[in-house]
Amino acid sequence: MKAPSSQLADLGLTLPAVAAPLAAYVPAVRVGELIYSSGQLPSVNGQLVATGKVGAEVSLDQGVECARVAALNALAAVAAEAGEIDAIAQVIKAVVFVASAPDFTGQPQVGNGASQLLGDVFPDAGGHARSAVGVAVLPLDAPVEVELIVRAQAVRRVQPVAM
Repeated sequence: MKAPSSQLADLGLTLPAVAAPLAAYVPAVRVGELIYSSGQLPSVNGQLVATGKVGAEVSLDQGVECARVAALNALAAVAAEAGEIDAIAQVIKAVVFVASAPDFTGQPQVGNGASQLLGDVFPDAGGHARSAVGVAVLPLDAPVEVELIVRAQAVRRVQPVAM
C-alpha cells in the first residue's frame, strides 16, 4: 500500500497551503479520530479558478476540475489538522456543493471530480459516502465548494514515566 503523499507525487500534485478562512471559522476540526473540514473553494494561490454557475458561465468539464481543486484544498485542511496527509487513514464522506444554473442536473458528475481525486490519493481508503447538491450561489461566486470528513490515525498518548 502506497502512502498518500507518494500517490500525490505520482499524480504530479502537492498539497497547497491551507486557505485562510473567509469568516469566523477554522479550516478543520478534529474530534477524536474524525476530522471535519470546512467548505473549501476551488482556489489556487488565493484566486478562484472559475466563477459563476455550472451549466451557465461554467461548463461541466470546468465544474469537474473545480471540484478536484476544491477537494485538494479540503485535503490540505484535514492533513494539517491530522499532522500530515499520511496520517489520514480513511476518507469517510465528501459533500460537494455546486452553484448551478436553474436547469443544470449534472451535480453528480461535478462531484466525481472530487471523488476521483480522493480515490486516486487513497486507493485503498478513499471509497466514501458523498452528497452532490445544487445550490443557488456560493461564497465569492465560486462554482463549487467541497467539505470532507476523514478518519485520522489515532493520536498516541505518551504517559509520563514516574520517577
